[in-house]
Amino acid sequence: PLQQLHPKVVPKRLRTSQKEPRVPQVPRSLIKEIFRHFAKMPMTRDAFKIVEKCSERYFQQLSNDLEAYTHHAGRKTVEAADLEVLMRRQGLVTDKMPLNVLIERYLPLEYRKLLIPVAVSGNKVIPRK
Repeated sequence: PLQQLHPKVVPKRLRTSQKEPRVPQVPRSLIKEIFRHFAKMPMTRDAFKIVEKCSERYFQQLSNDLEAYTHHAGRKTVEAADLEVLMRRQGLVTDKMPLNVLIERYLPLEYRKLLIPVAVSGNKVIPRK
């Protein structure tokens, strides 16, 4: 006996007017790559979950601090000076260890070229301000 095929009934979604705001996250692959670069050893899944949670909290706090510095200065845009002030307060940038030294030490050449002005032939400075 042949049975008649019936189309599958898919329930319609109820449209809600309020969407939950998406919270952007740092990609897991980036966190893993950074950890692998500096620690130079493998890590377990449990350890990675903790590192990922700490990274998310660190970047959230970093963003909140930069927002506070910008608001205090009466601006609506975060500037490089805000980041430098934050890094000074964290003790990463000092008189003996300026921001340019940190950039040269930890960032690849293609990022260094974007952040540190370099004079080239023809009296030009790259990157332009």
